[in-house]
Amino acid sequence: MNIVSSSPQKIHPHKFTLWIAIGSIIMMFAGLTSAYIVKGEQPGWSTVVVPKIFYYSTGVILISSLTMQIALKAFKERSMQQYRSLLTLTAVLGVVFIAMQIIGFKQLFQSGVKLEGGSGAGQFLYIIFGLHALHVLGGAIALLIMFLKAFSSKIRNYNSVPVEVISTYWHFVDLLWIYLFVFFLVKS
Repeated sequence: MNIVSSSPQKIHPHKFTLWIAIGSIIMMFAGLTSAYIVKGEQPGWSTVVVPKIFYYSTGVILISSLTMQIALKAFKERSMQQYRSLLTLTAVLGVVFIAMQIIGFKQLFQSGVKLEGGSGAGQFLYIIFGLHALHVLGGAIALLIMFLKAFSSKIRNYNSVPVEVISTYWHFVDLLWIYLFVFFLVKS
């Protein structure tokens, strides 16, 4: 006789908290992109050409998501040298992404797209992409903490939950960027 347990599998509290946070972030960006659509129908709306560097930064964040996934796999296999290398590469790519975003914002500003006093997509672009950059910065800080722990001789923890949490978050900000970038390409 095969008895199936009816007790539900429990999710780790850190993972649960992350999913709640992700849900909140999704709602915030859904509200902002919805507001963009509504405002775009009003008279005097001006569109913006997305800087080319944002295309390159998209490639960078996609590669960083791949390196993060391979780093997680390496951690689970206890291939710590590979994990450290890939985690380092992911953190560097995250910083490169942020730097490229800053360059893109400077290009927008130099082309006359201002946050204040304008009417149109530029204001939304600054706010939405800026908020995304803050979330990436938070992820980069978390990666830095993971990096320090990975190279610390005092910490020998093989609990994969923190690595899984940061990996999930990193993939999320990657997917969020893809959504926002495509949204602006289609709507501008």
